[in-house]
Amino acid sequence: MKLCDFVVKEAVVASLKASDRDDVMRELVDALIAAGAAPKGLRDELVNLIIDREKKGSTGFGKGVAVPHVKHAKITKMSATIGLSQHGLDFNALDKQPVYSVVLLMSPEGKPDEHLQAMENIFTNLQKDQFRKFLKQATAVEEVMDLLQEADNQQIPG
Repeated sequence: MKLCDFVVKEAVVASLKASDRDDVMRELVDALIAAGAAPKGLRDELVNLIIDREKKGSTGFGKGVAVPHVKHAKITKMSATIGLSQHGLDFNALDKQPVYSVVLLMSPEGKPDEHLQAMENIFTNLQKDQFRKFLKQATAVEEVMDLLQEADNQQIPG
């Protein structure tokens, strides 16, 4: 499974307006809904599920990145978006550093293998210093999508 298979270009937010974790979740869920990746009627439920998950343990795993994720029975297709913050966000990350790149993944509840494959792909790329650096520097949706394409083609060194 490649990043470009599930990251929804129309939902990528190259410059987040929100400045706190919960508002970022709302902004990214709204972007996925606007792109047709989730039903509008699920908005509040999805946001609440994601925020509840964050309260149990931050998905900010360090190095400026967070990967919030949610599974839901009414999500029919694996979908993700990426939100970028130029100023950094307090995500209660494991390393206590600000988060600049947020990858939000929504998965169908009944497809745990696909969810794990997507998470593995996301984390494999986010472990690469070059990938994180280029993602943090991106200022346009096209730059993000070009980076994902390069990652899918294994053109980014570890």
